[in-house]
Amino acid sequence: MTGTLSQKPLGVALIGTGFMGKCHAMAWNNVATVFGGARPRLELLCDADPDAAARLAPQWGFARATSDWREVMADPRVDVVSITVPNGLHYPMAMAALAAGKHIWLEKPMALTLQDARAMAEMAAAHPQQVTILGYNYLRSPAVQAIRALVDAGALGQLHTFRGVYDEDYAADPDLPWSWRHTLQGGGLGALGDLGCHLVSLMVALMGPVAGLSARTHIAIAERPSPEGMKAVENEDSAMAVLRFASGAQGSFATSRVARGRKCHLSFEIHGSLGALRFDQEHMNEFWLHRQGEAGFVRHLTGPEQPDFAAFCPAPGHNFGFNEQKVIEARDLVACIGGASACGPDFAQGLVIEEIIHAMARSNGTWRDIQEARSLS
Repeated sequence: MTGTLSQKPLGVALIGTGFMGKCHAMAWNNVATVFGGARPRLELLCDADPDAAARLAPQWGFARATSDWREVMADPRVDVVSITVPNGLHYPMAMAALAAGKHIWLEKPMALTLQDARAMAEMAAAHPQQVTILGYNYLRSPAVQAIRALVDAGALGQLHTFRGVYDEDYAADPDLPWSWRHTLQGGGLGALGDLGCHLVSLMVALMGPVAGLSARTHIAIAERPSPEGMKAVENEDSAMAVLRFASGAQGSFATSRVARGRKCHLSFEIHGSLGALRFDQEHMNEFWLHRQGEAGFVRHLTGPEQPDFAAFCPAPGHNFGFNEQKVIEARDLVACIGGASACGPDFAQGLVIEEIIHAMARSNGTWRDIQEARSLS
């Protein structure tokens, strides 16, 4: 990335105080400490629960609180909006933020439907002065950045195969209550929209555009309990696909939210003509590399020689974490607002991911061509 961090403080608003809201708050509080530049002005914290917003605003460093997200869009002191709300609110909030002239940091997935995602990408293209970035934070891992550099430098030679899996077990318990996450209207896609899109972001960044795919999805737990009785699960618990990349390489893909014992098993292996690589987010501080002529894989620990690691810790072998990835993501957003050349995935690149996961959802075992041939920066 070229460009420098802005010395002009950015006014920040954060919408949503859940898991990812807190991640964004920590990132905004730490980005200048770690990477320099002007410290953001944390102007406004918004949550539908006014008590939560009022309670957490001082704890998270925000000057004011509100329960009305439209107040965020109308506030002239806000330059950047972090959106960390349930999926069904991504589209209206992002469109309003673009219309109001705000930069946007939006958690994935982009929207409930491919139609909405396309409208968001078109709106962002019509407002090129505004920066958009999606929360694909695993791309910011120092290990993944090092892997991307090796692949881009040709260390693996011609790429032949990608094998990727993202499994978790947060929905494996059949007694887990029904929620908006299990509906098409509230959650959109299931495992594909929550987990699989992360794997797709890595797959496209490493392997390039997807030319076509065939996939099947599965609902493992058809009904879940609610106060009103058992309710139907409308979106997929798991999905599997085979893929062909534009380069001619092939791939396999699997994701599940009901994989017993798995917590964050985001893993991939790449085979090339000169070597191979493998990585697992559950062991995010290492990756394994095989080069032609070696007997097997060699373990590489993350350290200050990997991108962005030294900004947090100068000592090799000291562990990096999930939230640090979000600080790097915030840095990239701030740098792009300051004129850096790229900080994707932006909304245009995010649409590529949406096209792939929605093609998987629609495939039902048939081959689907992917028309767009854009790759992630």
